[in-house]
Amino acid sequence: MNVLVRAIAARRGAWLLLGMVTLVPRTVRGQEAVTLEDAIKRALVRSPQMAQQEQAVGNAETSRRQAWGAFLPNVSVGSAASLRSQMRFDPTTERVVNGSADSYSASMSASYPVFQGGRRFAELSRSAADLSAARARREDQRFQVILQTKNLFFAALRQMDLLEVARRRVEQAQESLDMVRAQARVGAATVSDSLRARLELVNARQAVLQAETNARAARFSLGRQIGEGRPVEPARPEHLEPSPLGLSDEEIMALAEQQSPMVTAAEASARAAGAGVSSAKTAYLPSFTFSTGYDWANQRASFSNGTTSWSLSLRASYPVFNGFQRESNIERARFTERLARLQEDDARLAAREQADAALQTLRTAERAIEIAGEAQRVAEEDLRVVRERYRVGVATILDLVTSQVALDQARTDVVTARYDYVLARAQLEAILGREL
Repeated sequence: MNVLVRAIAARRGAWLLLGMVTLVPRTVRGQEAVTLEDAIKRALVRSPQMAQQEQAVGNAETSRRQAWGAFLPNVSVGSAASLRSQMRFDPTTERVVNGSADSYSASMSASYPVFQGGRRFAELSRSAADLSAARARREDQRFQVILQTKNLFFAALRQMDLLEVARRRVEQAQESLDMVRAQARVGAATVSDSLRARLELVNARQAVLQAETNARAARFSLGRQIGEGRPVEPARPEHLEPSPLGLSDEEIMALAEQQSPMVTAAEASARAAGAGVSSAKTAYLPSFTFSTGYDWANQRASFSNGTTSWSLSLRASYPVFNGFQRESNIERARFTERLARLQEDDARLAAREQADAALQTLRTAERAIEIAGEAQRVAEEDLRVVRERYRVGVATILDLVTSQVALDQARTDVVTARYDYVLARAQLEAILGREL
């Protein structure tokens, strides 16, 4: 019995040392572990989707600037110079004549649309709504990238924890095999007991190989997300346990319906569509444009003895009939507005639905963590009791293996429930567009 105890203690020490080596930070192995904050920051910088949304915001800002520029006059200047030889052919007289054919001119003109039926104001409102929608979509995309990064980050941590669970399975399978062999030496165990214990050890080692493959794949996915072409080890955050949200369920639902990025973007798009209808209706009103200009011309490169002229004009136009283009534009604008309103309503319902689903998943995960923790404690005690029963010849090897498998599953459930909670909370934050 003392030999068995010393063997088990020695193997425990070996596995503890192996676990310590496995969990050594990458600073020791030459590669620094990546924190969650750093991973999010790097993912946002290199995300193609974020780059597209940034470009969309830039385009909306340009359109907004153009809408303001429509309230300013259009000013243009021009000049021209023409040099020709002294001898030239006159096509009228069909003779070669002498004389200067040089000419110099300059001009400046300005025009200002005095009235356009309110189109400029409608376009100004639409550009403002488009800019708000672009910014809201960019914010929504930012939280989607954050959510994706958190999913990959915690998936890597989950696989690392599952790998540790698999290694602990090998450790306990080896302990059980040592115990069975010790029992066999004194005639208290059969050959079948040893074979079944060895089979469990082989299965445990195979599970470790699969867990190592999954862990590497998860770390490689995280590396791609942050712009690394190699597996990246995530640094474990200090706090992963459940904590209060700071808001009631009713407040969360109201926040999702009113202020979530997807709802804000849909609402701004509906406002832009409404401004588009107003802009289309301005075609039924006349437009007035004031223009002025100043011209100078001379046959010599001199400002003296040149000819000058100026002009002022006020032009009015009204399209009496343009082939039903106004009506068609208004119908299309109204359909766009109706569609945008429907999308706004659907976005509010979708936000409520997603927020409720995330809340339910969060509550379920909180309860699952408690249940899984209790199950692990029960399974550990059960394995201890079954081992004692097997040592005194009351339990069978089947009872022992069954208890080991139950404990392995309980440990796996603890890891799964813990990260289900973390990911559900991240999902809820992405829906609301704010940290909780």
